[in-house]
Amino acid sequence: MVNIQKKQNNWKKDIAPFERPDIRQSLWQLINTIVPFLILWCLAYLSLSVSYWITLTLATLAAGFLIRMFIIFHDCCHQSFFLSPKANVIIGMITGILTFFPYYQWKNEHSVHHATSSNLNQRGTGDIWMLTVNEYLALSPLRRMVYRIYRNPFVMFGLGPVYIFLIEYRFNRKGARRKERLNTYVTNFGLAGMAGLLCWMLGWQKFLLVQGPILYLSGMAGIWLFYVQHQFENTYFERADNWDYVRAALQGSSFYKLPKILQWMTGNIGFHHIHHLHPKVPNYNLQRGHESNPSLQNVPAIGLLFSLRSLRYRLWDEKSKKFVAFKDLGV
Repeated sequence: MVNIQKKQNNWKKDIAPFERPDIRQSLWQLINTIVPFLILWCLAYLSLSVSYWITLTLATLAAGFLIRMFIIFHDCCHQSFFLSPKANVIIGMITGILTFFPYYQWKNEHSVHHATSSNLNQRGTGDIWMLTVNEYLALSPLRRMVYRIYRNPFVMFGLGPVYIFLIEYRFNRKGARRKERLNTYVTNFGLAGMAGLLCWMLGWQKFLLVQGPILYLSGMAGIWLFYVQHQFENTYFERADNWDYVRAALQGSSFYKLPKILQWMTGNIGFHHIHHLHPKVPNYNLQRGHESNPSLQNVPAIGLLFSLRSLRYRLWDEKSKKFVAFKDLGV
């Protein structure tokens, strides 16, 4: 335990210089994210009278900026976007409404994810549902079918965005405290007011034709990022007795090497190993943290095309320490 703690402190010491937010970079990121998003949204609306293909193209670009906005929201939840805790809460709540996520509910859920990532004994909060081979084999036929349906890419990425945006985060989780419950209500009222006003001004059909694709496409991309950041070849999962925070961060979180434009659009979240090692590092410093120490670069790296292989992964085999497909079980 002493060696593990010493190792954690050494890694954190290497990353510590990059954890301090830069107010100029944070404000510039707000501007170069929210302003283009709003402009693209308006252009998509205006293009409805020309061609819906143009609308979909603009909506796709807007979805990219909504993902980038979510990364800002995500940093605010970690209290890493501004030095001021109050500023993080305010901007987090505003970007939470724009991205359809209640600030305190998502913040609390995501904190659990960081504390339990890759720990097989503490799954279920802020994670993609994943079973081990033995857990799956112990299920009834009905439960196996439910799990298979859930892990089907068409369901996970096709129906997932609808469930997340319209159902999951519209209700409070069990055991939520008063502040969290109120924030969820405020977020829902804010969304209803924003949608109602735009429907009244533009017409509900036109509103849905623009906002629908933006939400859906950004939701698909967001689920994919959450999925591939921890469920990839040569990842790390262990039971609590053998679980190691540093290994969970550096081996259980992917270094997702995206093309530069996608890296920018996703707020450097591909440097997920750095983020899990030190969540206080703002997104615009993650690459610098990665490049600061050669040891931090010796982590599982996956490219965009190679990452598609992870779609085959269904169950974690604790014996072989790797993912397997349903067909590998012969059941």
